[in-house]
Amino acid sequence: MLADIIKEGEIAPDFTLDDQEGKPFHLADFKGRNVLLSFHPLAWTGVCTKQMKSLEKHQAEFRKLDTVAVGVSVDSSPSKKAWAKDMVVKKTRLLSDFWPHGELADKLGIFLPEDGISGRANILIGRDGKVAWSKVYGMGELPDIDEVIDRIRKKYEPPKTPGGE
Repeated sequence: MLADIIKEGEIAPDFTLDDQEGKPFHLADFKGRNVLLSFHPLAWTGVCTKQMKSLEKHQAEFRKLDTVAVGVSVDSSPSKKAWAKDMVVKKTRLLSDFWPHGELADKLGIFLPEDGISGRANILIGRDGKVAWSKVYGMGELPDIDEVIDRIRKKYEPPKTPGGE
């Protein structure tokens, strides 16, 4: 049960995790941009593969919304590199919360210590470094990418002016 997930309005903890290429992803480097952390339990599984391919497919939309969308799990960077190659994921950074094992997931309240994995969740960190939105999903549930993009749009897209000006 993920009752302790970080709440909307709370400041997200700073972190640095390596991606599938072994390059560090430091949250502070993205201050002033939105960051979507799309947590998935484990690489090489069906729903997780669909979840990461969905992020990849929608990278252009995320860019238009000034949002950096990344996948996160407890898998090691070498495993994520092989998985990204297998999925043909080239634009989406897949972050490794491998060591200390699940530390970021634990700080965000979505680590499942009895299973040694994170839950499936999307956590949107706004330009101000605060959690703007989050949602936890069932382990076998594929997050609805349209809902995620719609939430980002509602939070951060400037309102349209009357008359289209």
